[in-house]
Amino acid sequence: MAYDPKRIEPQWQRYWQKNATFRTDDDRSRPKFYVLDMFPYPSGEGLHVGHPEGYTATDIISRYKRMRGFNVLHPMGWDAYGLPAERYAVRTGVHPAITTRNNIGNFKSQVQRLGFSYDWSREFSTTDPDFVRWTQWIFLKLYERGLAYQAEVPVNWCPAQGTVLANEEVKDGKYVETGEPVERRLMRQWMLKITDYADRLLEDLDDLDWPEGIKTMQRNWIGRSVGAEITFVAAGSKERLTVYTTRPETIWGATSVVLSPEHPLASVMTTPAQRDAVNAYLARTAALSDVERSQERARTGVFTGTYVVNPATGTPIPVWIADYVVMGYGTGAVMAVPAHDGRDHEFARSFGLPIVAALAVPTGFDIHDKAWEGEGRLVNSGAWSGLDAPSAKKAAIAWLAEQGIGQPRKQYRLRDWLFSRQRYWGEPFPILHRADGVIVPLSEDALPLLAPELDDYKPTMAGDPPLARAQDWMRTSDPATGLAALRETNTMPQWAGSCWYYLRFADPKNAGALIDPTAEKYWLPVDLYVGGAEHAVLHLLYARFWHKVLYDIGVVSTKEPFQKLFNQGMILAFSYRDASGKYYRPDEVSERDGQWFAGNEPVSQQIEKMSKSKFNVVNPDEVIDLYGADAMRLYEMFMGPLDVAKPWQMSGVAGVSRFLHRVWRMVADDADGLSEQVCDIAPPGDIARLMHKTIRAVGEDIETMRFNTAISKLMEMSNALLALEQRPRAVVETFVLLLAPFAPHICEEFWRMLGHEASLAYAPWPSFDAVLAEDERREYVVQINGKLRHKLFAATGLSADALVRAVKDDPRVGELLEGKQIIKEIAVPDRLVNFVVSDRLS
Repeated sequence: MAYDPKRIEPQWQRYWQKNATFRTDDDRSRPKFYVLDMFPYPSGEGLHVGHPEGYTATDIISRYKRMRGFNVLHPMGWDAYGLPAERYAVRTGVHPAITTRNNIGNFKSQVQRLGFSYDWSREFSTTDPDFVRWTQWIFLKLYERGLAYQAEVPVNWCPAQGTVLANEEVKDGKYVETGEPVERRLMRQWMLKITDYADRLLEDLDDLDWPEGIKTMQRNWIGRSVGAEITFVAAGSKERLTVYTTRPETIWGATSVVLSPEHPLASVMTTPAQRDAVNAYLARTAALSDVERSQERARTGVFTGTYVVNPATGTPIPVWIADYVVMGYGTGAVMAVPAHDGRDHEFARSFGLPIVAALAVPTGFDIHDKAWEGEGRLVNSGAWSGLDAPSAKKAAIAWLAEQGIGQPRKQYRLRDWLFSRQRYWGEPFPILHRADGVIVPLSEDALPLLAPELDDYKPTMAGDPPLARAQDWMRTSDPATGLAALRETNTMPQWAGSCWYYLRFADPKNAGALIDPTAEKYWLPVDLYVGGAEHAVLHLLYARFWHKVLYDIGVVSTKEPFQKLFNQGMILAFSYRDASGKYYRPDEVSERDGQWFAGNEPVSQQIEKMSKSKFNVVNPDEVIDLYGADAMRLYEMFMGPLDVAKPWQMSGVAGVSRFLHRVWRMVADDADGLSEQVCDIAPPGDIARLMHKTIRAVGEDIETMRFNTAISKLMEMSNALLALEQRPRAVVETFVLLLAPFAPHICEEFWRMLGHEASLAYAPWPSFDAVLAEDERREYVVQINGKLRHKLFAATGLSADALVRAVKDDPRVGELLEGKQIIKEIAVPDRLVNFVVSDRLS
């Protein structure tokens, strides 16, 4: 019979489920490997083909590691709290618990159709009471250590949604999801002191096997800098104003002081003549988030009417208010040095403020056109003139301290984490507010504290969170004193559960502790964590923070939760749009003479992120129905390097499906038995060498997550086997084992045909003979300007480009080419490389 994934795949999925094939072993004598996908949020829309990309990668690694003898922990669960479910409940009246449960069922069904080898016995949701209990327990530990507190802070408040929004959820003063207006408002919120861990969060990045880009983003987010606080005194009064600067040596070029609109002295520094202008400006900036204010755009500001004295020059300089200065960094006030800071320069140019150099600039550079932000010796700086910038910085800090107007200061861009939300669908805080004003944490035996069921999830008319509607739940008493008390009605953000879920997977049924110490010491840290780069800062930084707190209180024994991080690239899709911006479904367009049309309307084809509004979402169920899960898994890994974005094309799935059909004919006969061409014969020498090379190459490619090249090598091996009249059983079995992590269903079927009763999930990974796996080598000549200069050995059959790379990697060739300019590279495959060079680099 022909290859039929619709018959094979459900059969093996039932087998794996019935036999608990992938249930994690309790044998802790074996080496462990903990591989984890970033927690998915089960939305009502289900999966599109981009979601399984990372899941497929981790499944390949998991299957490979099991075959290598590792005890593998590969779990799955659900990050189920969040605003989307609550918004849906508001629109439909269906309780979020119901929609979340339905969405999880749909997600799980789709995931299981792809044959992922998760240990489903460890599945949980962040909304499960047992999980909520330990999330609240962690909050209590944060509170006990003084790391959780309440404060009045400026927030992004969306009146229509009745909740605080993160900076990332606001653009142009509107909520990005709905377009509803957002305003800045001071509100009392729960905060977490992540800033206490800033240095450790920064320094411990060095020991992690993470992409450098992600580590750089975290370093920039933490933003540690060393500078000075400087006090400026108002001209004609004793009012003092403190600024923070990372370049105190440039104070000689400070021509104004600029305050954040939220600065407490903004009003104090405003003269009566400027009061109306300042108030109008403050009202305009109130709707902008900190992120928007820091983006590139035209600089705005308003003069307060007040001057302060530059302590270095003795010159009065004006005090302005501008929204490019944020209260969350430094002191919320800066000394503007437009000659040496790009933002200050834009501001000065916008309002005609002086631009004075404090550092020497290159010849021909005009500071009135652009700020010089590089290094340089001081100029126009009195006795400091001529000093290099590092020496001048030390001298400036010392002088400021001597004068009593400054001090050295270490500063961070990182702010304390705003941890409360005015929402229903989140973990309640285990906190009571007693009538006498005392805050009382609940005892651990009172956990979990669950939210009551509500019919109305909107905030109250007074703007209180939805839980304030549950008066019977909210009004209680302090168990210790009997005094009347109110429960906290804010809820935790959806980040809370995802901060520690990786720990619970290692010990999910423990009723007496967050995690058993022996389980933690065995499984932690996570060996491989795979997910999108969009989580580079928030989730990863928050999880690292919580982990370090748990380390400090002895719950975990490792300083970091995720040792290796890998970010998969996004899978994009073609979309079709006309000149007016209207999108069309793929089945509404056709191509004629190289141009796309929707009927007679010309449309453009582009590659974009998948979106329902762009009609370019591809449902994995449809792909599986057409070609099977193995074909979809193989295609997603064969599209290109895992970490780059690439467009989805159904023709590519069809191509991979044809490969699987050829492999089926290579192994199976017409009756779904083993082909008679598979024989117990010794492999020919060339096939033996190919087999051992493929074993080595596929193993190395899986270890380094180069799945596309591994599949290419498997295709080469299958082509060689298909060309044989008789196929050595040992080579065919090896091929099946190598293909199994990528296409497990068809390989399980082959393994059964080959006479094995047990699943191949734990069959040993094939070993290779190092001699046979070695590429055949030959001697190559290296010429420079046509003259023989060196000889070396390299693999035979290299392409011209590969041969040049191999030759240039040789240390002796590097010495011969040092200091010379390569004009041309001439490669003759299997013979020589000639470098045409000039004597010296110009």
